[in-house]
Amino acid sequence: MLSLRNYDIKFVKGIGPERAKLLGSELGLHNAYDLLRHYPTSYIDRSRTYSVRSLHGATGEFPMLQLRGRFISFNVVGEGAAMRLIGLFSDGTATIDCVWFKGVREMRKRLATGREYVLFGKPSYFRETLQMTHPEVDPPETVEAGPGIRAVYPLTEKLRHRNIGSKQLHGFITAFLANLRAPLRDTLPDSVSRSLGLMSLDEAIRNVHIPSSPQALESARLRLKFEEVFYIQTDMLMRSRRRKADIQGFIMPRVGKWFNDFFYQCLPFELTGAQKRVIKEVRADIMSGRQMNRLVQGDVGSGKTLVALMCMLLAIDNGFQACLMAPTEILATQHHTTLCELGAKIGLNVQLLTGSTRAKKRREIDEGLRNGSIHILVGTHAVIEDRVVFRNLGFVVIDEQHRFGVAQRARLWKKSVVPPHVLVMTATPIPRTLAMTVYGDLDVSVIDELPPGRKPVATVLRYDEQREQVVRGIRAQLDAGHQVYIVYPLVEDNEKLDLKSVTEGYETAIRIFTPYKVAFVHGRMKPAEKDAQMSLFASGEASVLVATTVIEVGVNVPNATTMVIENAERFGLSQLHQLRGRVGRGADRSHCILMSKRKIAANTRERLELMTSTTDGFVIAEADMSMRGPGDIEGTMQSGLPFELKIANLAKDGQIIQLARKAAEALLDADPELTSPGNAYFSAALKDMLSRTTDWSQIS
Repeated sequence: MLSLRNYDIKFVKGIGPERAKLLGSELGLHNAYDLLRHYPTSYIDRSRTYSVRSLHGATGEFPMLQLRGRFISFNVVGEGAAMRLIGLFSDGTATIDCVWFKGVREMRKRLATGREYVLFGKPSYFRETLQMTHPEVDPPETVEAGPGIRAVYPLTEKLRHRNIGSKQLHGFITAFLANLRAPLRDTLPDSVSRSLGLMSLDEAIRNVHIPSSPQALESARLRLKFEEVFYIQTDMLMRSRRRKADIQGFIMPRVGKWFNDFFYQCLPFELTGAQKRVIKEVRADIMSGRQMNRLVQGDVGSGKTLVALMCMLLAIDNGFQACLMAPTEILATQHHTTLCELGAKIGLNVQLLTGSTRAKKRREIDEGLRNGSIHILVGTHAVIEDRVVFRNLGFVVIDEQHRFGVAQRARLWKKSVVPPHVLVMTATPIPRTLAMTVYGDLDVSVIDELPPGRKPVATVLRYDEQREQVVRGIRAQLDAGHQVYIVYPLVEDNEKLDLKSVTEGYETAIRIFTPYKVAFVHGRMKPAEKDAQMSLFASGEASVLVATTVIEVGVNVPNATTMVIENAERFGLSQLHQLRGRVGRGADRSHCILMSKRKIAANTRERLELMTSTTDGFVIAEADMSMRGPGDIEGTMQSGLPFELKIANLAKDGQIIQLARKAAEALLDADPELTSPGNAYFSAALKDMLSRTTDWSQIS
């Protein structure tokens, strides 16, 4: 497969220089390797032929399907850009209109009445007339000679406009495969392929593009998915093992005054068993002499920030400074406030640096970092600027790592001669198989207990017609002295979307919750305005906060006991769970009310009902991805992978990921540097793959 990268696709039959240039710019296909690895996104069954009569009167959306018959007549309608060709097609059972808006003259010359054709396309109704727009039209003999299952490829509008469709792309690929003189060389180690009974690469590539049967297609996809994930797992494991063996880390053996004074004087509650376990795991890491790279997963409210602070105190006890980096100013400010409150009694110097920090304050922070008087710097991307220089940075905490670019994180590491210890925190529950791929080179800790006094949030689904009942419940909470969040999906009204907005909601809340003060916040507000409104709610002066999802993270108001989410059907499960986590932060029983329209899709109702049945973030994350795929999670997560996945799916291929992980571990246990003759070609292919991406091997 390596030599295929040197074979320019302009030499593939049917492509040529012009099409090669177009395929390169539109799809990134430059050579034969790219062409063969441009996998189909779906398949269509050309083995079955439908009767036209069976389509008449059918309800619902039609699939792509095949018809066989003859054109009775043709009619060219309109002129110029409005010209269209209408062909009346019959298979002897009934008729259907075939309509072309493009290539009218060409199609009229090509097609004839009375001759037998096979049509393939998607039927639909237009003004009660059954029609098929721009169907594929082929002589029966060419269809019968072709495969029963045909691949459908990802394309662009520009390619379609230039008459390069899925059928043409399939033709280029099959032409190239037909002219190959020798089978494609396998890119997996023989030992791995044999032990798992995997299809050879040559068979897999041929069957993924030209399936000989449904079973062969399934085996081909399994083989190719496994290969992708196996490459990633092998790379991550090799990096992790090399780092542990080679990269020195600061040794921090001392548990001293800072940690002990905090533990005995400031600890707000007794640590849970999970928190104690994670602190012990971190302590073992920072005493090992190797750089720590540890991911701490913890559900909303599980006490990750407290664990991070106690770990940073261990670093301070050993003469080092610490830094906590958060993706947004709101979250950084919240962390700063929390750490200041927790450490005030012991004189901990915690400073905040963001893009909004004034010049005079920045100069003070710069001086404090250089002379070592600042113990902990909390900030956004501002902390990675070149002017920010630490005296002795030894411990870094990154909150919601996947929201930072790898290059941004790398700049933080360079602020210390020896790489600092790294603790990555995420409140976004990540299913185990996904974490195994995205964070495969990090050690993983899980905080799976809630602190004492935290009660599960009672969640209910309510419909618009039950709004009066919901309002009474909110007022009862307000009368009892508690506070309420009301979240909307939009900032302003939108005529095209039948959704409620913060602007409308704020006016409504002022009217119906008199005399209680109402604050509001959304992402378009200036930071100062946003902070002023948030302060009203955090101080208790405002009893109701009307907001968009900007309050998803970074807001901690223990007196808030009710969360109302309007148009809950518009939010993903993980986002609903994050929003719900804003309540239930005190000792009082809390509620989350999901407001929805009565008429919603079955899968949407299933999603909302799941929210009412569990508060376990990991259960929700698994369900979210199984219901709607990896979505944004996979999009942000893939930025941390060594190369792009073309066929494997991080959300749906969990079993394959686990299989690949075990196989990679076994391979590296037997041959740590992949130097044995049996692994030589695989090693070369892996290096070739990695050479085409940025090398982040020294970055967690």
